[in-house]
Amino acid sequence: MTKTESANSMMWFRADLRVVDNTALLQASKQKKPVFAVFFATPEQWASHDTAPIQIDLIRRRLRSLQTQLSECNIPLRIEQVADFEALPAAIAALAEAWSCDHVFCNKQYEWNEKLRDQAVGQALKKQKIKFSVFEDTCVLPAGSVLTRQGDPFKVYTPFRREWLNQFHLSPALAQPAPAAQAHDAEHMKFATPPSDEQVDRWMGYALRDSSDWPVGEEDIRARLIRFCVEKVQDYGEHRDLPAVDGTSGLSPYLAIGAVSARQCLSAVLHEFPEAFEKQEQGPFIWLNEIIWREFYRHLIDAYPQVSRAQPFVNWTRQVDWQWDQSALERWQNGETGFPIVDAAMRQLKATGWMHNRLRMITASFLTKDLLIHWQAGEQWFMSQLIDGDLASNNGGWQWAASTGTDAQPYFRVFNPTAQGKKFDPNGEFIRTWVKELAEVPDKYIHNPYDWPDVKSLDYPPPMVDHKAARVKAIEAFKQAKALTEQA
Repeated sequence: MTKTESANSMMWFRADLRVVDNTALLQASKQKKPVFAVFFATPEQWASHDTAPIQIDLIRRRLRSLQTQLSECNIPLRIEQVADFEALPAAIAALAEAWSCDHVFCNKQYEWNEKLRDQAVGQALKKQKIKFSVFEDTCVLPAGSVLTRQGDPFKVYTPFRREWLNQFHLSPALAQPAPAAQAHDAEHMKFATPPSDEQVDRWMGYALRDSSDWPVGEEDIRARLIRFCVEKVQDYGEHRDLPAVDGTSGLSPYLAIGAVSARQCLSAVLHEFPEAFEKQEQGPFIWLNEIIWREFYRHLIDAYPQVSRAQPFVNWTRQVDWQWDQSALERWQNGETGFPIVDAAMRQLKATGWMHNRLRMITASFLTKDLLIHWQAGEQWFMSQLIDGDLASNNGGWQWAASTGTDAQPYFRVFNPTAQGKKFDPNGEFIRTWVKELAEVPDKYIHNPYDWPDVKSLDYPPPMVDHKAARVKAIEAFKQAKALTEQA
């Protein structure tokens, strides 16, 4: 495109791959001038962030759907590629110049590298006298807006939730509509470029993992949200911890890439249950509570950048004497620990790119407490596998389990994997789905298969640690770390 005297706007998509309830897109469309949209693939950055191939495949497929939706608004979506974030300032400035754009719009991201990226892009655009507007969009209530009476960020979830609810009641933030169609000619649309399979293979540098079990159409995603609110959310409190029951929303992959927003989730459940906030013991609020947890972790990484820079939130836990055992780590990754619920969960993750939330807690506790392996090894593995990989939520969950984070599980409380299995998969239905070697083990022995009289017929590893002894060792390691810090 050659530079013209008329000015255009650019919408830069990142982790907000939707048309409905997209703040930056809506604002760009209100400027009464042509809007061009762009998405930049950054394969080397994805690799450095351990982004899962299955999530990149989901993004690839979602981009095609998004491109169709945007075309209905007469907004072309171009797919570009650079190596990493460092290359983006020059690339965006050049594209804005080529497209005669005097204004670039995008939605804010809170992670540290993303903040530095946006600062650099803003500086590059300023040199060319191009305006750069970054909007709050990823949270229902923007990071930095929910504070203590002293004006500080909250470090504990429960008071954060209380203030979050107070603020939401004062000024409800609900989903916004899609932008109106732009009145532009067909010439404008020729700049759209669909991402081909070959192009995306080059993005990653290694084979993608099929994400086709997850539909990516706007209507499909919305239908999943509405169906959950109508059919499942009332029983969410009873079913959410049972991995053998399809009791969760299944929306986390879409939230992670921004194919659906937290505001859309909130609006949908409040449409079906207007009194959800008042009935906090019931399923609709219990699910909304998970949305608020998501907000909490995002507010944290904005207020405490060290959390997204591989640092523990609780400073003294730096002194914990973590063990390094590559063989033990690989047995955990492959679901060969000898603890059935742990192995079933890890095999589910490896096979599908997804894991039930209760199981994320159980497996994280096992790695960090039973094996005393550093939580960062687990955090990295989850990000490399999860279709819903998200730095704030993944880091928050791992630091909670490892007793190194805000609102963390006290270090002297250690999940008993066998007891957890008995409680949340009592008949072993989930275990048998994923650990085929245990298919014939009776219910009575499914959580302790080596107590089964016919154990010799099993091709299944014995428990790799004695949980009671491992628990004592972990607690002692944390005690020593705390003592070292207090002495210093």
